[in-house]
Amino acid sequence: MAHTLKNKKSLLTRVRKIKGQAGALETALEQEKDCLAILQQIAAVRGAVNGLMAEVMEGHIREHLVADGLSVQERQEEADKVAALLRSYLK
Repeated sequence: MAHTLKNKKSLLTRVRKIKGQAGALETALEQEKDCLAILQQIAAVRGAVNGLMAEVMEGHIREHLVADGLSVQERQEEADKVAALLRSYLK
């Protein structure tokens, strides 16, 4: 997972932002905020998680699917793993 090590600082920054957004969502619910404000916060959390997923997925594809030196069989196995992950994520 060298790509996550290279981007560790950026990824951790994203995760911390997600934690903050989830905390704001919890606070909004506790304070019985308007449902539109809660929905906006949910959308923000979802967008942040999707952005994190996209960044890690792009690194994985570049590192494990299109990198030089991989056999056809290795590429196929990684493609199958990514496809299964995407099916799970998009449920």
